[in-house]
Amino acid sequence: MQHHAATVPGAAWPARWAGALLCLAVAAVHVVDQGGITVTRDPYYVGVAYHVLEIAAVVTAVLLLTGPVRLGWLLAIGVAAGPVLGYVLSRGPGLPYYSDDIGNWTEPLGLVSLAVEGALLLLSVPLFVRSLRRRTY
Repeated sequence: MQHHAATVPGAAWPARWAGALLCLAVAAVHVVDQGGITVTRDPYYVGVAYHVLEIAAVVTAVLLLTGPVRLGWLLAIGVAAGPVLGYVLSRGPGLPYYSDDIGNWTEPLGLVSLAVEGALLLLSVPLFVRSLRRRTY
């Protein structure tokens, strides 16, 4: 059994590039929302979550272009779904020690974030499922 990235048909490259760019867009939106790369939002755990998401999004973008395709699409699902869950929780019931965004469903940057994450989710889920049906890594 080989443990390297499988050869990817040429038709898959546009999807991989789109996924990588969407991951970078997720990271960029969250950097803007937190006020810069070196800033950590309050409460501290939310700020750390932002940094983890940003790093994961960049790593995922790199994997989609250079690494195992299946792992890249799986991580892309997480990069998309995690912030959507955070958006819903922060605007709905709120998060511990973080109630500033409760009810703020129409914040423009939040809506941009949802659009980017939704597009990434719509792209990555079927491609991940397709990768499970193939014998590639």
